[in-house]
Amino acid sequence: MSVMPFRLSRRALLGAAPLLAVPLGGGPATAAESDFSAFLAGVRRDATAQGIRPGTIDVAFRNVQFLPRVVELDRKQPERKFTFAEYLAKVVTQQRLDDARQHLVDNWQLLQRVSQRYRVQPRFVVALWGVESDFGRTMGDYFVPASLATLAFEGRRGPMFRAELIAALKILDQGNVRTDSMVGSWAGAMGQCQFMPTTFLSYAVDFDGDGRRDIWTDRADVLGSIANYVSRLGWRGEESWGRQVILPSNFDERLAGQDSRRSIAEWIRLGVRGAGSTPLTGREPDASLVLPDGAGGTALLVYDNFRVIKKWNNSTYFAAAVGYIADSIDRG
Repeated sequence: MSVMPFRLSRRALLGAAPLLAVPLGGGPATAAESDFSAFLAGVRRDATAQGIRPGTIDVAFRNVQFLPRVVELDRKQPERKFTFAEYLAKVVTQQRLDDARQHLVDNWQLLQRVSQRYRVQPRFVVALWGVESDFGRTMGDYFVPASLATLAFEGRRGPMFRAELIAALKILDQGNVRTDSMVGSWAGAMGQCQFMPTTFLSYAVDFDGDGRRDIWTDRADVLGSIANYVSRLGWRGEESWGRQVILPSNFDERLAGQDSRRSIAEWIRLGVRGAGSTPLTGREPDASLVLPDGAGGTALLVYDNFRVIKKWNNSTYFAAAVGYIADSIDRG
């Protein structure tokens, strides 16, 4: 999900570029600023060598300034770790569940076409859309090339962000989005899917055939791109993600772990039972036991699709939240 403690309007990006020229070390023209300019010149050379048109780079770099706030956010450590219950309370809200059900209804025909092409159930497409950007409401307001240039120059993960910056320039050069509309999170995740630029180049689709892959404003491209991504990651369209379960009091929690798979019949023999009113039947796929908060906390039996969601975002909390929302839509 995008985190937006600092917001930058598009008007500021386009009409107030001098306000973005924050000195790196004090004074109007420091050595660090000169180094940033030299860094951009190197990126320009590499991008041009990869076939990106100089005019595209000129327009993008016109509004690229070093953003100290981005560095601050990159280095900032969370004050504390959310528990699984706290994370679910924050992400799987009643409002988001209500919105997810409504979006499923409102976009049903489109979602059916997306599902037929990529074999991803509509409820999971909607759930991923909701967790990533709250259905397009929280895409981020950072100018993506500026964020990526800042992170690449700062150096902690320089090569990765330099590659992302060049990928962003390729996206612009292909005409997928106007330069002033390429906004996203402080870390460069873009649009309603929150794709990094390299992910966009590999997985974003022009689902409605208008010649652009627009994950910012084109609903068909947004939903199609989400489905294409998880499909390419190995989604099983006939399976769910997993479910919450209850463990017996004497359960050996050393059996837990995503890398340990057992048949549902074996989990039943070990005393695992379904939470709520739906029992385990033994017909479910082989599953792993996951304990998001460790021993004594919530227990989940998860299938291969849970692993696919974690390839999207390597977080047990994130993957479970997507599953909880999808299940709620299914029940709704």
